[in-house]
Amino acid sequence: MNAESQRLEQSAAPDAPWRRWGPYLSERQWGTVREDYGGSGEAWNYLPHDHARSRAYRWGEDGLGGISDDRQRLCLSVALWNGRDPILKERPFGLTNGEGNHGEDVKEYYYYLDNTPTHSYMRFLYKYPQAEFPYGDLVAVNGGRDRQAFEYELLDTGVFDGNRYFDVFVEYAKAAPEDVLVEITVANRGPEQADVHVLPTVWFRKTWSWPGGTAKPAMRASGGSVVRAEHEELGTYHVYFQEGAPLLFTENETNNERVFGSPNTAPYVKDGIGRHVVDGERDAVNPDRTGTKAAAHHVLTVPAGGTATVRLRMAAGEVADPLGAAFAEIFDRRRAEADAFYAELTPAGSGEDEAAVLRQALSGLLWSKQFYCYDLDGWLRAHGQDPWTPSDRRNHGWFGMDAHDIIVMPDKWEYPWFAAWDLAFHAVALAVVDLDLAKHQVELLLDDRYLHLSGQIPAYEWNFSDVNPPVHAWAARFIYLLETQLRGRGDLDFLQRVFQKLLLNFAWWLNRKDPEGRNVYEGGFLGLDNIGVFDRSAPLPTGGSLDQADGTAWMAFYAQNMLQLAVELAEHDPDYDDLAVKFAGHFLWIAAATDRVGDVKDEMWDEADGFFYDVLRLPDGSGTRLKVRSLVGLLPLCASTVFPPRAAEGEEGPLAAKVRRFAERHPWLRGGMSAADRQGVGGRRLLSLLDEGKLRRVLARMLDEEEFLSPYGIRSLSRHHLDHPYEFRVGEETFQVRYVPAESDSGMFGGNSNWRGPVWVPMNALIIRALLNLYVFYGDDFTVECPTGSGNRMTLFEVGRELAARLTRIFLRDQDGHRPLYGGLRLYQEDPHWRDLIQFHEYFHGDNGAGLGAAHQTGWTADVAVFMILFGNLSAADLLAGHRTKEP
Repeated sequence: MNAESQRLEQSAAPDAPWRRWGPYLSERQWGTVREDYGGSGEAWNYLPHDHARSRAYRWGEDGLGGISDDRQRLCLSVALWNGRDPILKERPFGLTNGEGNHGEDVKEYYYYLDNTPTHSYMRFLYKYPQAEFPYGDLVAVNGGRDRQAFEYELLDTGVFDGNRYFDVFVEYAKAAPEDVLVEITVANRGPEQADVHVLPTVWFRKTWSWPGGTAKPAMRASGGSVVRAEHEELGTYHVYFQEGAPLLFTENETNNERVFGSPNTAPYVKDGIGRHVVDGERDAVNPDRTGTKAAAHHVLTVPAGGTATVRLRMAAGEVADPLGAAFAEIFDRRRAEADAFYAELTPAGSGEDEAAVLRQALSGLLWSKQFYCYDLDGWLRAHGQDPWTPSDRRNHGWFGMDAHDIIVMPDKWEYPWFAAWDLAFHAVALAVVDLDLAKHQVELLLDDRYLHLSGQIPAYEWNFSDVNPPVHAWAARFIYLLETQLRGRGDLDFLQRVFQKLLLNFAWWLNRKDPEGRNVYEGGFLGLDNIGVFDRSAPLPTGGSLDQADGTAWMAFYAQNMLQLAVELAEHDPDYDDLAVKFAGHFLWIAAATDRVGDVKDEMWDEADGFFYDVLRLPDGSGTRLKVRSLVGLLPLCASTVFPPRAAEGEEGPLAAKVRRFAERHPWLRGGMSAADRQGVGGRRLLSLLDEGKLRRVLARMLDEEEFLSPYGIRSLSRHHLDHPYEFRVGEETFQVRYVPAESDSGMFGGNSNWRGPVWVPMNALIIRALLNLYVFYGDDFTVECPTGSGNRMTLFEVGRELAARLTRIFLRDQDGHRPLYGGLRLYQEDPHWRDLIQFHEYFHGDNGAGLGAAHQTGWTADVAVFMILFGNLSAADLLAGHRTKEP
């Protein structure tokens, strides 16, 4: 076992010493709901980027390639100045939702290059222009473009012309859990020498002046180049800087004079260091060298094509010779340990490029951790709210929620807050690199500090009461099976804890999202934003309601997952037998509700098209299908789960007998059992919403390159709708859904994501999972054309492997050395300082695979690493024989 794996074994608990320090800073705390204390609810406008350098945050901190302790009391980050910018570069800049022509959008270039689960070694890169950063130009030009136009990016402004920029590498290596070494290397990529100011900065999050806050901590100079930081909870840390760099001190307090035009409460304020360096205000920093924020001011002259380095070290207690010869030795050792850790994860036979992509995917996932703090009672009380008075204040119904945890975020700039279904996919990817953290992330939103008393899981910060798809049970099952394989036994206690909480959540779905008790579900947008004809979370312009094919499929999938958990638990405790029967019954009722076919025009399955659609139910009781071919109609395929013989056979067993009796009492449900009455390969049984006939018809559409099958995975909307947009008229208004393979041209849900054409990794992951389940049941005799019409027949295992290959192809060099991820950007394709920097985007162009949306939404996109590991280690024969896991 390598050294990092040994540390992980000793660090299972989320508060283990080796986990105390990590990349837990946000990249954007400004513009968040947490920091919004205005009356309008317009968070982006209440605390904009222009205020961020001057206003002390309440609930978190942001920075550039920074770290903090796991309660974010003490933070460390890097600030930069090129001598031309109007402000110190302390955090990434981007456009707000209202400024960007496709919603909020970070306008910087930074990359997560390396990371280990305990953060024993980390590496980050930021590309800093030597010309003045074009803040105003980015806002003005993007503001003049509509949704049909491309976004105006930082490269488009010309500030990188002639390679006049710095590559700023920030590396961390831990000598011990609370002894962190930092090396900042600045490479001048330009043709002439250039100066740059590098200011490694430490500060305390402001917790001392809020209700129930802590005593005020303090920093002070201890000798010429050491900062002593004292905190009543955290203890004392020493930050050792290089000799010769002046130490600058100020307070992490709001500059009221600048922001509000009112007197300051302290003589030295948050932006004091920036004003001192950029504006030459010598009295903006404390000459007594004390405060709650401090920086070492290095001015480096970097030769053309050369580098310069800054070192520092932060440790609990004192360290002899902190920046001496042992410094480089520790870095070399931690880099070698990181190499060994990832070498063990990489499948044998992987090429160098594949290994690099896998490593960056998982490293980016680990960099996406953030300390998330949100005491909703305190926040609502500060807004004058109480639980008894009706209010339209955001998240008013969530009194009692209290978050203060390390969470893997979707994107620490564009989405610096958890989203429920994102987090389940993050946990699946985490499981291959850090099983214990994966389990913690699954359990977190089910904790009583998060889970509503009604049983609802909070969706995301902007509206906790919105609805995300129910995927936590699936994630828990995946993690349990993987742990069984890797450690020889699964964590049964974890499974029990999760199951009990999910019982509450399942009941919430039953009671809230099937209002008429028809086993046909609503749910609103269900994370898919603009995929539908209408905003599915708003009242319909027609009146009435929407029977959602995806909502119903999600609940069938949820019932299957809960049945799997109950069957597993029943093997150890027969009291779970009745719960297994309960979930078998729920699935059968849902399956029966979707199984009605023929000429009935108001059911979700369209026999003529061989596809599932949402059904619009009008106030007069009539219904009509909204015939948009999208992921909505592919999700029923995902509700396909195989049960091995141990769970399905032995009719003399009490559980099997109870399920049989249930089916006998409800003969009208037999049609919904699909293949459950027949044995598949190895005696397995299948629960699926699709019988073999429906399965073949749905697969024929899904694998058609003129519809869903892209060279880079499964599209979210059929390409058929490019030339045949779907239209629906309501009075004089026409609603349209058209295939748009890139950024959204719709303003629905802020217009900052698109489900009308691009490829999304998480949905492809569920489709691949379904294909493997179906393969385990049907075996090698069941083949389909892939692509449809090609004459090339594949088993479902081969189809799953083909989809995984198409997805990973997005990130890998092709025969010309180009990565589809970069599209037509020649700099990324050809320049040696750009071409191997991989970003794991929110979604990808449906035709050419270019990265779109949030540039650092590594969380669920890191599932490509799972595909690489899975298909790099698993053969079809292994899967059929059950050698690797008991089931897929």
